[in-house]
Amino acid sequence: MPKKSDTKIIRIDDHVTTLTLPKSECVVETTGLPSKTYTISRDTIRIGTASNNDIVIEDETVSRNHAEIIKDKQGYLIRDLGSTNGTFVGNVQIKEVYISAKSTIRVGQSKIRFHAQDEHLDIYPSSKSKFGSLIGQSMEMRKIFGILEKVAPTNVTVVIGGETGTGKELVARAIHENSKRNKNNIVIFDCGAVAENLIESELFGHEKGAFTGATNARQGAFELADNGTIFLDEIGELSLDLQPKLLRVLETGEIKRVGADRPKKVNVRVVCATHRNLKDMVAKGLFREDLYFRLTVVHVYLPPLRKRKEDVSMLVEHFFESAKQTVGGSSKIQGISPDVMEVLENHHWPGNIRELKNAIDRAYSFCDSDMIEISHLPEYLQGIPMPSSIDNGEDTSPLSSAPDVSMPFKDAKEKWIENFEKDYLIKLLKKNDLNISQAAKEAGIDRKSVQRLLKKYNLNVKDID
Repeated sequence: MPKKSDTKIIRIDDHVTTLTLPKSECVVETTGLPSKTYTISRDTIRIGTASNNDIVIEDETVSRNHAEIIKDKQGYLIRDLGSTNGTFVGNVQIKEVYISAKSTIRVGQSKIRFHAQDEHLDIYPSSKSKFGSLIGQSMEMRKIFGILEKVAPTNVTVVIGGETGTGKELVARAIHENSKRNKNNIVIFDCGAVAENLIESELFGHEKGAFTGATNARQGAFELADNGTIFLDEIGELSLDLQPKLLRVLETGEIKRVGADRPKKVNVRVVCATHRNLKDMVAKGLFREDLYFRLTVVHVYLPPLRKRKEDVSMLVEHFFESAKQTVGGSSKIQGISPDVMEVLENHHWPGNIRELKNAIDRAYSFCDSDMIEISHLPEYLQGIPMPSSIDNGEDTSPLSSAPDVSMPFKDAKEKWIENFEKDYLIKLLKKNDLNISQAAKEAGIDRKSVQRLLKKYNLNVKDID
């Protein structure tokens, strides 16, 4: 019988309890041979005589690639892969069917006793305020550190959600550095930064002559990450045409170069990130449901900086020490004034941690005294007015207008944030003569983030005056 998915979606406001990871025990019994026991911590199990299967069976009545067991949102699905002698559950030959947690499967003349033994990990907030290059003393971050401490040593796929600038790549690197793969490569691949006609080649590689301009064979990102980790940034930007090819890699552990005749086995752990809501994309038909459930074994959501204000002072100290080594400036700078710290702690930080780092780097490079003062901060952080209920026509920006208390708290807060983002974006672009790249640099966010905000609020740069 199908069962409810065990995938645990973990967000900062949850009471984190238990994380369930896939794990199965398979005992193979072949006539004339001793039984073999396989313990597999993957959501796809390949069965056959070929050496690249997860369960390799020495039985001449079994096909090279005979069957596979896949864990999806409904349970464990066994699928025959076009074998010569068929796959049986009990005495019934099947093409594909969901099986119970304890089942007996027959392939050729061999019997497989399948037992799902999913691993249950208790998750507690970490006692530490650091994980890899990630820093935070807030409960939100210590919960995330607790998750990462448990997940990093495994091979499960992880999806990292959160706004631009929250540190998703740092999470991916921290997972890799704390895994058993840390002596091998981590390959960073931005799905939204490669032209659509080239992305398949960039991901999976190509053979010489595969297309015009392919003068040499080339490895793709998956091959370069073999025995290591691949970080697929902005996975929500991957086209529907390529999604089934990525799904097949996850299911089989094989990639096929563009123009190649045969697939190639790779051993890669996949970590993804997105600023989009993948579940909403699935509902709208923009993201494959089967790929979504294959990727989101663990889904960690990084909070924006405005929701972890107690971490600001700790981050400021970290970036200040980092600026000493990388930015330059006066060697006499001793620290940051209390007034500056107050401004930094009260700022909304639409660009999140990236914006904060850029603000500290800029202040350090401009500082010509022994303390960083407000005058050294980026101009948009100087003289920020406190929120008030001014309604005299002189200043109607969201920073100076009162929130609408007639609305529910959550709705009023989201509306205030939307107004802030739109107002901030317009003023930022005007200040930078409508130059998107220059505006992004000053705000401490990337160019694509400015473009996304323009699209979100249906703004055209040409119409801003």
